[in-house]
Amino acid sequence: MREMLDEKLARFEDLERQMVDPEVLANSARVGLIAREHGSLAKLATKYRRFKELNQEIADAREMISGGDADMRELAEAELPKLREEREKFWDELLDMTLGGDDANRMRCIMEIRAGTGGEEAALFARDLYDMYKHYCEDKGWKIEVLDMNPTELGGFKELILGVDGEGAFQHLQYESGGHRVQRVPETEAKGRIQTSVATVAVLAEPEDVEIDIKPEDYRLDLFCASGPGGQHVNKTASAVRLTHFETGIVVQCQDEKSQLKNKNKALRELAARIYAAKTKEEQDKRSAERKSLVGSGDRSQRIRTYNFPQNRLTDHRIGLTMHNLDQVIAGNLQPVTDALLDYDRQQLRDQMGGLD
Repeated sequence: MREMLDEKLARFEDLERQMVDPEVLANSARVGLIAREHGSLAKLATKYRRFKELNQEIADAREMISGGDADMRELAEAELPKLREEREKFWDELLDMTLGGDDANRMRCIMEIRAGTGGEEAALFARDLYDMYKHYCEDKGWKIEVLDMNPTELGGFKELILGVDGEGAFQHLQYESGGHRVQRVPETEAKGRIQTSVATVAVLAEPEDVEIDIKPEDYRLDLFCASGPGGQHVNKTASAVRLTHFETGIVVQCQDEKSQLKNKNKALRELAARIYAAKTKEEQDKRSAERKSLVGSGDRSQRIRTYNFPQNRLTDHRIGLTMHNLDQVIAGNLQPVTDALLDYDRQQLRDQMGGLD
């Protein structure tokens, strides 16, 4: 965690330097990108910077206590408990902000709800989960939109993909990933028998727009004579350009223009477009693999939570939480469940990090 915080602070301070660089300020598009990233890091980075300052102030106070004169020692002894208390407060806030790892502070996420084992009843349960999340997001003030859906004839969903945007959206919704098991008498059951069905949920942090910044050291430039019909420059001047991108292996070339510089600029535009397409596909493949790891196969044995309607009981199997207010939770009051999961993770993180001194 400390390493991750150090990296984010270093990036934040680098962006601060860029924001006063005259060369950067002359490029309005670049300024916009830097300002957006700077803003997304500001809350965490400034808090961590103050935490590090408090560490240094505590070290200085200890030094005064061990080696200063009587007046300085008395002053430091009086100040040290206040500094420790303030540092503990900042540390707790940092722990809260980093629950969920590198993606903890992402405001946007993708939520995928799919019917698993249970036929039409599983599809109806997927609809109920959607309604629960919809009301929960609305109560939190988050924006939620349907990106794709595959409804059934009885009003359920075989598949539903949502986009969620809001402060703390991913950090709170990340705990919904996995198999959700429902036990109830289905709407489709004529004899009143309880049925067990499953729906799966995957919550994926949504990355910022892919930005492509190609530096000269990122590719090999080969110059050669243009070939084919074209005029006097053909086969006489090295105006044709070939670019080979080291990281991806993508190769582009251009020989349309008589000017080598114009051909290079065209080739760079094409290279950027191809790299963007490759990175987008890579992100999609990664998201697909992550989703599979999050939700499992969707059968009855793989579940994170059980919704037992006859007993009005909700059980989260990961932390052994049992609540007897399922009717309230399914209506959108999911926060008590989320708070319990956050508290559990917070304590786990504290145990791993140990004390501050």
